Amino acid sequence: MDAHFIAPQYLVWTAGVFFTLGYLVINQKILRVLLLIGTGFYLWYYFVAADRPLWEAILTSSVMGTANLIGLSGLLLRESKLIVPRAHRDIYKRFKDLPPGDFRELVGQARRYTLTEEEVITREGVAVDKLYFVVSGKLQVEKRGERFLMPAGVFVGEVAYLTGMRSSATTRLPAGAEVLVWDVARLRRRAKRRPRFSMALNAMISKDLAIKVALAVAPHQVDNTREAEAMQDEVRKTALG
Repeated sequence: MDAHFIAPQYLVWTAGVFFTLGYLVINQKILRVLLLIGTGFYLWYYFVAADRPLWEAILTSSVMGTANLIGLSGLLLRESKLIVPRAHRDIYKRFKDLPPGDFRELVGQARRYTLTEEEVITREGVAVDKLYFVVSGKLQVEKRGERFLMPAGVFVGEVAYLTGMRSSATTRLPAGAEVLVWDVARLRRRAKRRPRFSMALNAMISKDLAIKVALAVAPHQVDNTREAEAMQDEVRKTALG
Protein backbone atom coordinates (compact mmCIF):
# COMPACT_ATOMS: atom_id res chain seq x y z
CA MET A 1 0.00 0.00 0.00
CA ASP A 2 1.30 3.47 -0.87
CA ALA A 3 2.42 5.17 2.32
CA HIS A 4 1.46 8.53 0.77
CA PHE A 5 -2.27 7.79 0.41
CA ILE A 6 -2.75 10.47 3.08
CA ALA A 7 -1.06 13.82 2.54
CA PRO A 8 1.74 14.36 5.11
CA GLN A 9 0.27 17.63 6.36
CA TYR A 10 -2.91 15.82 7.38
CA LEU A 11 -0.82 13.43 9.46
CA VAL A 12 0.74 16.34 11.33
CA TRP A 13 -2.64 17.97 11.89
CA THR A 14 -4.14 14.70 13.16
CA ALA A 15 -1.23 14.15 15.52
CA GLY A 16 -1.63 17.70 16.79
CA VAL A 17 -5.34 17.15 17.43
CA PHE A 18 -4.63 14.07 19.58
CA PHE A 19 -1.90 15.85 21.53
CA THR A 20 -4.16 18.85 22.12
CA LEU A 21 -7.00 16.63 23.33
CA GLY A 22 -4.56 14.85 25.62
CA TYR A 23 -3.46 18.10 27.23
CA LEU A 24 -7.11 19.04 27.86
CA VAL A 25 -8.03 15.95 29.89
CA ILE A 26 -7.18 15.28 33.53
CA ASN A 27 -7.43 11.49 33.54
CA GLN A 28 -3.85 10.21 33.27
CA LYS A 29 -4.73 7.02 31.39
CA ILE A 30 -6.78 8.82 28.73
CA LEU A 31 -4.10 11.50 28.39
CA ARG A 32 -1.38 8.92 27.80
CA VAL A 33 -3.47 6.97 25.29
CA LEU A 34 -4.17 10.14 23.30
CA LEU A 35 -0.48 11.05 23.32
CA LEU A 36 0.43 7.55 22.13
CA ILE A 37 -1.98 7.85 19.21
CA GLY A 38 -0.59 11.29 18.40
CA THR A 39 2.96 9.90 18.54
CA GLY A 40 1.93 7.18 16.10
CA PHE A 41 0.76 9.79 13.59
CA TYR A 42 3.96 11.80 14.05
CA LEU A 43 6.02 8.67 13.36
CA TRP A 44 3.97 8.01 10.25
CA TYR A 45 4.64 11.59 9.13
CA TYR A 46 8.39 11.29 9.73
CA PHE A 47 8.47 8.20 7.52
CA VAL A 48 6.71 9.79 4.54
CA ALA A 49 7.29 13.55 4.74
CA ALA A 50 10.63 13.54 2.92
CA ASP A 51 12.39 11.50 0.28
CA ARG A 52 13.94 9.46 3.04
CA PRO A 53 12.65 8.72 6.58
CA LEU A 54 13.59 11.35 9.13
CA TRP A 55 15.45 8.90 11.36
CA GLU A 56 16.49 11.41 14.01
CA ALA A 57 12.90 12.51 14.58
CA ILE A 58 11.70 8.89 14.39
CA LEU A 59 14.21 7.81 17.05
CA THR A 60 13.35 10.72 19.35
CA SER A 61 9.58 10.17 19.04
CA SER A 62 10.02 6.43 19.52
CA VAL A 63 11.91 6.97 22.78
CA MET A 64 9.26 9.43 24.00
CA GLY A 65 6.47 7.06 22.98
CA THR A 66 8.16 4.15 24.77
CA ALA A 67 8.51 6.21 27.96
CA ASN A 68 4.83 7.12 27.71
CA LEU A 69 3.89 3.47 27.20
CA ILE A 70 5.90 2.44 30.26
CA GLY A 71 4.12 5.11 32.32
CA LEU A 72 0.71 3.95 31.05
CA SER A 73 1.57 0.34 31.89
CA GLY A 74 2.50 1.42 35.42
CA LEU A 75 -0.83 3.19 35.86
CA LEU A 76 -2.79 0.18 34.63
CA LEU A 77 -0.74 -2.21 36.79
CA ARG A 78 -1.30 -0.04 39.86
CA GLU A 79 -5.06 -0.56 39.46
CA SER A 80 -4.84 -4.27 38.66
CA LYS A 81 -5.76 -6.76 41.38
CA LEU A 82 -3.07 -9.06 39.98
CA ILE A 83 -0.46 -7.16 42.00
CA VAL A 84 -2.25 -7.67 45.32
CA PRO A 85 0.12 -9.85 47.41
CA ARG A 86 -1.14 -13.42 47.67
CA ALA A 87 -0.63 -13.42 51.45
CA HIS A 88 -3.06 -10.51 51.85
CA ARG A 89 -5.69 -11.19 49.18
CA ASP A 90 -8.08 -12.42 51.86
CA ILE A 91 -8.31 -8.94 53.39
CA TYR A 92 -8.12 -6.73 50.28
CA LYS A 93 -11.92 -6.33 50.22
CA ARG A 94 -11.60 -4.50 53.54
CA PHE A 95 -9.30 -1.99 51.86
CA LYS A 96 -11.35 -1.66 48.67
CA ASP A 97 -11.06 2.14 48.72
CA LEU A 98 -7.31 1.76 48.13
CA PRO A 99 -6.12 1.04 44.57
CA PRO A 100 -4.30 -2.33 44.44
CA GLY A 101 -0.95 -0.59 44.03
CA ASP A 102 -1.42 1.51 47.16
CA PHE A 103 -2.69 -1.53 49.07
CA ARG A 104 0.40 -3.48 48.04
CA GLU A 105 2.60 -0.66 49.26
CA LEU A 106 0.67 -0.34 52.53
CA VAL A 107 0.82 -4.02 53.49
CA GLY A 108 4.43 -4.13 52.36
CA GLN A 109 5.19 -1.77 55.26
CA ALA A 110 3.26 -3.91 57.77
CA ARG A 111 3.83 -7.00 59.87
CA ARG A 112 0.93 -9.46 60.07
CA TYR A 113 0.72 -11.84 63.00
CA THR A 114 -1.63 -13.67 65.37
CA LEU A 115 -1.61 -12.89 69.09
CA THR A 116 -0.71 -15.82 71.33
CA GLU A 117 -2.15 -14.12 74.43
CA GLU A 118 -4.31 -11.14 75.29
CA GLU A 119 -2.48 -7.93 74.55
CA VAL A 120 -3.02 -4.28 75.46
CA ILE A 121 -2.14 -2.47 72.26
CA THR A 122 -2.85 1.12 73.33
CA ARG A 123 -3.27 2.85 76.69
CA GLU A 124 -5.34 5.95 77.22
CA GLY A 125 -3.14 9.04 77.53
CA VAL A 126 0.03 7.23 76.42
CA ALA A 127 1.95 8.05 73.24
CA VAL A 128 1.44 5.63 70.34
CA ASP A 129 4.23 4.46 68.07
CA LYS A 130 2.31 1.71 66.25
CA LEU A 131 -0.69 1.72 63.95
CA TYR A 132 -2.80 -1.45 64.01
CA PHE A 133 -5.48 -2.92 61.79
CA VAL A 134 -7.58 -5.66 63.39
CA VAL A 135 -7.92 -8.50 60.87
CA SER A 136 -9.86 -10.78 63.24
CA GLY A 137 -10.95 -10.76 66.86
CA LYS A 138 -13.12 -8.47 68.98
CA LEU A 139 -11.41 -5.26 70.03
CA GLN A 140 -12.09 -4.31 73.65
CA VAL A 141 -12.17 -0.53 74.14
CA GLU A 142 -12.10 1.42 77.39
CA LYS A 143 -12.50 5.17 77.11
CA ARG A 144 -13.26 7.59 79.94
CA GLY A 145 -14.71 4.82 82.06
CA GLU A 146 -16.91 3.40 79.28
CA ARG A 147 -16.26 -0.06 77.91
CA PHE A 148 -17.45 -1.50 74.62
CA LEU A 149 -16.45 -3.87 71.84
CA MET A 150 -15.45 -3.17 68.26
CA PRO A 151 -15.61 -5.81 65.52
CA ALA A 152 -12.66 -6.73 63.33
CA GLY A 153 -11.89 -4.52 60.36
CA VAL A 154 -10.91 -1.32 62.19
CA PHE A 155 -7.71 0.64 62.74
CA VAL A 156 -6.26 1.25 66.20
CA GLY A 157 -3.93 4.18 66.81
CA GLU A 158 -5.09 6.06 63.72
CA VAL A 159 -5.80 9.32 65.60
CA ALA A 160 -2.26 9.32 66.96
CA TYR A 161 -0.95 8.59 63.45
CA LEU A 162 -2.86 11.52 61.94
CA THR A 163 -2.35 14.07 64.72
CA GLY A 164 0.59 12.93 66.85
CA MET A 165 -1.66 13.06 69.93
CA ARG A 166 -1.60 10.50 72.72
CA SER A 167 -3.98 7.56 72.62
CA SER A 168 -7.58 8.47 73.43
CA ALA A 169 -8.48 4.98 74.69
CA THR A 170 -7.12 1.77 76.15
CA THR A 171 -7.60 -1.12 73.73
CA ARG A 172 -7.13 -4.87 74.15
CA LEU A 173 -7.21 -7.81 71.81
CA PRO A 174 -7.76 -11.43 72.92
CA ALA A 175 -5.47 -14.34 72.18
CA GLY A 176 -6.04 -15.63 68.66
CA ALA A 177 -6.76 -12.18 67.21
CA GLU A 178 -4.88 -11.33 64.01
CA VAL A 179 -3.47 -7.89 63.27
CA LEU A 180 -1.48 -5.85 60.82
CA VAL A 181 0.94 -3.47 62.53
CA TRP A 182 2.95 -0.54 61.17
CA ASP A 183 5.67 1.56 62.73
CA VAL A 184 4.10 5.04 62.82
CA ALA A 185 7.32 6.99 62.22
CA ARG A 186 8.26 4.83 59.25
CA LEU A 187 4.76 5.03 57.78
CA ARG A 188 4.74 8.82 58.11
CA ARG A 189 8.07 9.06 56.28
CA ARG A 190 6.72 6.86 53.51
CA ALA A 191 3.55 8.91 53.22
CA LYS A 192 5.55 12.14 53.09
CA ARG A 193 7.53 10.85 50.12
CA ARG A 194 4.44 9.54 48.33
CA PRO A 195 1.66 12.18 48.33
CA ARG A 196 -0.77 10.00 46.37
CA PHE A 197 -0.26 7.12 48.78
CA SER A 198 -0.68 9.50 51.73
CA MET A 199 -3.97 10.87 50.36
CA ALA A 200 -5.37 7.37 49.80
CA LEU A 201 -4.36 6.19 53.28
CA ASN A 202 -5.71 9.30 55.01
CA ALA A 203 -9.01 8.98 53.16
CA MET A 204 -9.36 5.39 54.30
CA ILE A 205 -8.51 6.23 57.90
CA SER A 206 -11.06 9.06 57.83
CA LYS A 207 -13.72 6.61 56.68
CA ASP A 208 -12.64 4.23 59.44
CA LEU A 209 -13.11 7.00 62.01
CA ALA A 210 -16.60 7.72 60.70
CA ILE A 211 -17.52 4.04 60.95
CA LYS A 212 -16.19 3.90 64.50
CA VAL A 213 -18.46 6.73 65.57
CA ALA A 214 -21.41 4.61 64.47
CA LEU A 215 -19.96 1.43 65.97
CA ALA A 216 -19.09 2.89 69.38
CA VAL A 217 -22.05 1.47 71.32
CA ALA A 218 -21.42 1.42 75.06
CA PRO A 219 -23.15 -1.17 77.30
CA HIS A 220 -25.45 1.34 78.99
CA GLN A 221 -26.91 2.30 75.61
CA VAL A 222 -28.35 -1.14 74.93
CA ASP A 223 -29.79 -3.96 76.98
CA ASN A 224 -26.90 -6.39 76.51
CA THR A 225 -23.60 -7.01 74.74
CA ARG A 226 -25.20 -9.24 72.11
CA GLU A 227 -27.49 -6.41 71.04
CA ALA A 228 -24.54 -4.03 70.83
CA GLU A 229 -22.62 -6.48 68.65
CA ALA A 230 -25.66 -6.93 66.41
CA MET A 231 -25.88 -3.17 65.93
CA GLN A 232 -22.17 -2.97 65.17
CA ASP A 233 -22.33 -5.78 62.61
CA GLU A 234 -25.21 -4.05 60.83
CA VAL A 235 -23.33 -0.75 60.64
CA ARG A 236 -20.17 -2.47 59.43
CA LYS A 237 -21.99 -4.40 56.69
CA THR A 238 -23.61 -1.18 55.48
CA ALA A 239 -20.31 0.70 55.50
CA LEU A 240 -18.38 -1.97 53.65
CA GLY A 241 -21.13 -2.37 51.09
